[in-house]
Amino acid sequence: MKNLAETLLSDTDQQRIETVVAATEKRTAGEIVCMIVSSSYHYAMANVLGATAFALPMALLAAHFLGGWLWIGTQNMWLFLGLFAIFFALLHWIIGSCPTLKRLFISRREIDEEVEEAAVNSFFRKGLYRTRDANGVLLFISVFEHKVWLLADKGIHEKISQEEWNRLVGRITAGIRKGQGAEAICKAIQDIGVLLQTHFPIKPGDTDELKNLIIGDA
Repeated sequence: MKNLAETLLSDTDQQRIETVVAATEKRTAGEIVCMIVSSSYHYAMANVLGATAFALPMALLAAHFLGGWLWIGTQNMWLFLGLFAIFFALLHWIIGSCPTLKRLFISRREIDEEVEEAAVNSFFRKGLYRTRDANGVLLFISVFEHKVWLLADKGIHEKISQEEWNRLVGRITAGIRKGQGAEAICKAIQDIGVLLQTHFPIKPGDTDELKNLIIGDA
């Protein structure tokens, strides 16, 4: 699968987001990290299920037209198995290379679970829990799954309700679907800054403790 994280935003968009994060953090002691990944998981089983679903009927039809009805003789069975293996290998590669097709064979529950797990792992792996005042916020965007996740450290979580985060997630998701990803992300970062500024105003000697934008694998 191609690197979806790098295709979501242009270089100009990425610079714009970094600038917005830096400007927002000058007004609050909170730390904001925007992380964009191609996918939260590889979903290998989706390739197998999709390839099987397509290869089986294709092999049956091909065996019928090339060798007669499948159940007449063992020769047709071997023909079917050979055709199935060829179709399966080809379709396995096609589905693995086509995100839209691959998503058809992944349940919504599995997507939600994998994105949440990847976001939580990234929160700790990138050190957002180590900020001075426990006020780190991770804006996690997983492109393949079309999912956005917002995670806040305990200092923020105690002061800002989940409903506020859900509203921001909804706006970002809607913006990306409209092809306005950069605008939606920048606006969400500014809104996060307003929430943080209320509860975590800037302090003397405050420094930028974390990277503002991360493009890469979860």
